[in-house]
Amino acid sequence: MFYGLNKAIKNILPKQLFYRGLLIVALPIIILQITILIVFFDSLWIKTNKGMTRALVSEVKVFTDIYENDGTKSKFIISVFKKRLSLDINYIENKLLPENNNERWFSPIDRTLRRELKSSNLDYWFSTTNLKGFVDLKIKYDDGYFQFYLPKERLTSSSVRIFALWITLPAFLIIGIAILFLKNQTRPIKKLAEASEKFGKGENIDEFRPSGALEIRKAGFEFDRMRKRILRHLNQRSEMLSGISHDLRTPLTRIKLQLALIENKKISSSLSNDVHEMEKMLNEYLQFASTGANVQTETFNISELIKSVLNKYNNSSINYNNDDKILYTGRKNLIKRCIGNLVDNSIKYAKTINVKIEKLAKILVIYIEDDGPGIPNNEVDNVFKPFYKVDKSRADSKSSVGLGLSISSDIVKSHGGNIELTRSSLGGLKVKIFLPL
Repeated sequence: MFYGLNKAIKNILPKQLFYRGLLIVALPIIILQITILIVFFDSLWIKTNKGMTRALVSEVKVFTDIYENDGTKSKFIISVFKKRLSLDINYIENKLLPENNNERWFSPIDRTLRRELKSSNLDYWFSTTNLKGFVDLKIKYDDGYFQFYLPKERLTSSSVRIFALWITLPAFLIIGIAILFLKNQTRPIKKLAEASEKFGKGENIDEFRPSGALEIRKAGFEFDRMRKRILRHLNQRSEMLSGISHDLRTPLTRIKLQLALIENKKISSSLSNDVHEMEKMLNEYLQFASTGANVQTETFNISELIKSVLNKYNNSSINYNNDDKILYTGRKNLIKRCIGNLVDNSIKYAKTINVKIEKLAKILVIYIEDDGPGIPNNEVDNVFKPFYKVDKSRADSKSSVGLGLSISSDIVKSHGGNIELTRSSLGGLKVKIFLPL
């Protein structure tokens, strides 16, 4: 029960830190102001209005009683009430009270006046909207009625507007100041989140300067230190693999020269094939080492990029029919290398390859499927590990070091995406690449 209630409250609450902080500041102020207004209306304004209305209705009742008891001095009585009590009174003869009722049920003035008039046992009709600043009150008398024009100041306190102004203006002022402070406090967190997102996607980050509160600044410093350690580790890995590969090229070149001088062509050809395989392995090492290299982000037509990659193979078994212009922002050369590695693997083991690209709301999906032998389900997670081979007995296992899928996975994840391997409808392997837009 409490879990369901807690989950419902979480769904209602805002998700962003700025709006949550604003809610923490603004909600108590709003509740306090509403409480003050309720207490004010109940204990002060309504009771004051009730007393003022009761006094005015009593004056009207006194006038009708005096007028009824001493009708010979009617003009004098009217003049006294006009002069002393500021009541504008006229007697309308031979006329009935209006039948239509202009009372407003939602108006506190109307409700209080109606209640007091009923308790005085007077036959009445009134309107608070016919005249600006006055209440039009008619009291039945004989075959006519008395017409009273009562100032609204006699019925209600005019300080309510000033009170409401003093209540609302400070609240808006405090909330406005809170918004400015909250923006200043959440801005460093947003900068830290943006820098983390860019770094996670492998993009270049300018010198990050932590700011804000002490805790946020400390988190920023720790992120910057972690970023520099990771970059240093990646650079060391790349430099090490590049150095090893470069150093091995020199003896391989000497071996090639020696092989060219061997007269026995059979031995020379066999050794040349081994040297060629070694060169291919070195190229894969260099390719793996340069995966984390700094490459500029750019916006390009990814559909055209895939088409250019597939055209290089000049293979009629590769099917791709998508001429739509799909713009994507990323590192073009790395995406090109990723697609190339996956297509290379399919060409090695399959005869038919289907490539498709699909643009969804916030994600781009690239499908590469073939009719090859596929990958066993228990090996799906292992094939993304560097230097891992599913079947070491395959023909080309000697010329491959098992870095193709690992490189492709690193490239996709560096763009904030994901890569999945499933069973193809053709019976082989289906690769799904998810790239966020």
